[in-house]
Amino acid sequence: MKDLTTGHEGKIILRFAIPMLAGNVFQQLYNIVDSIIIGHFVGKEALAAVGASFPFIFVFVALVIGIGMGFSIIISQYFGAKQMDKLKVSMDTMWIFLFWSGLITTLLGIALSRPILRLTRLPDEVLPYAVSYLHIYMGGSLFFFGFNGMTSLLRGIGDSTTPLWFLIISTVVNIGLDLLFVLVFKWGIEGAAIATVIAQAGAFLTMVLWINHNHKLINLSFRKFTYDKAIMRRSLQIGLPSGVQHTVFSLGMMAIYSIVNRFGTDTVAAYSAAGRIDSFATMPAMNLSAALSSFTGQNMGAGRTDRVKNGLRATLKMSAVVALAGTFIFWVFGRQLMLIFTTDPVVISKGVDYLRIVASFYLLLTTMFTVNGVLRGAGDTLIPMFITLFSLWLIRVPLSYALSGIMGEKGIWWAIPLAWSCGVSASYIYYKTGKWKKKGIVKNTLAVVSEE
Repeated sequence: MKDLTTGHEGKIILRFAIPMLAGNVFQQLYNIVDSIIIGHFVGKEALAAVGASFPFIFVFVALVIGIGMGFSIIISQYFGAKQMDKLKVSMDTMWIFLFWSGLITTLLGIALSRPILRLTRLPDEVLPYAVSYLHIYMGGSLFFFGFNGMTSLLRGIGDSTTPLWFLIISTVVNIGLDLLFVLVFKWGIEGAAIATVIAQAGAFLTMVLWINHNHKLINLSFRKFTYDKAIMRRSLQIGLPSGVQHTVFSLGMMAIYSIVNRFGTDTVAAYSAAGRIDSFATMPAMNLSAALSSFTGQNMGAGRTDRVKNGLRATLKMSAVVALAGTFIFWVFGRQLMLIFTTDPVVISKGVDYLRIVASFYLLLTTMFTVNGVLRGAGDTLIPMFITLFSLWLIRVPLSYALSGIMGEKGIWWAIPLAWSCGVSASYIYYKTGKWKKKGIVKNTLAVVSEE
């Protein structure tokens, strides 16, 4: 646990973000290795299938993750206000919600994978791989929600180190099982999915055992949960906008994939591989934004909006350094990075085009992440939701369709930074209104509870 309401803002945010960044590096390392193994030893059709599967997965998990963010914000502000009784009830209510959500997601994901993928016009040679991968992956939804719920909970009380160690172990196990199942047992794309489910299940269960034995504040006992309707309702009020945002965003990504799919397997494979590389560049900014959200949550709970502003300025500077470094690396080494995934020259060429176009505008993306980190940490999630959906559905998707008819797949790539420019402008303008300062969770939540 760490109190984020005292000390130098920039140093605190950076120190809090580093374990999360390290954890995500390992998580992305697994995704990279997974794609490398599939691309080289199963084929570009399987590589395309894995990339096409992720928008589908996020459609089903995004709503739950968004509501989980609402719980995390409540937990961080109760912790900042030192109201430990409310903190414990919030944790219990979150676990009950995640359990039932995991079961429902598993059933819906398995039942709807094939018909939804057909709607995106996924190439016929790619579809069987994607369906097989999704049936297995979605079967592990309960463990995925459990692990991410525990991670969000710990970060809400200022502990970003414990999730790191379990994520590292999970990643190492995942890579090892990937090599065993795909290279040795020859299970193909199904082996990669099985490896992921086993690693996630192991990480969640061992984290529960370790925390119950070692953590003073958190104890996960399935027989002692307390459900609070008022806290559940408040978490929905805070988290549902983010959940809807992520869900509709994922639907938008599926719409974009349907445009990408029109250009065939080579373009889908290039988009999948380049997206894996792209995630490495955006990851530091995302983690700095997440750290800023936890920082904002605790300081809002403590009534320190002055520290929130200082934290925003410090995070913008750090994110800018990351953005410029990513731009340089992808312009200079884009082709070498694509060679890691495939030796197909057409796929490589298309992927390099994507990286160079998108990387030129990373500064816009990191700024948008940072500003939205403050808004979400303050509990002001509704306006950022509308801004994100506007940028995606009214800018990126229509431009992807229109420009792809003129420039081919490059038009899809150019639509990305154009949408970012709209999103960052709207987010900054809303931040400057100062309305986020009135969104303190602790006071509002207590008012809701007292009405019961």
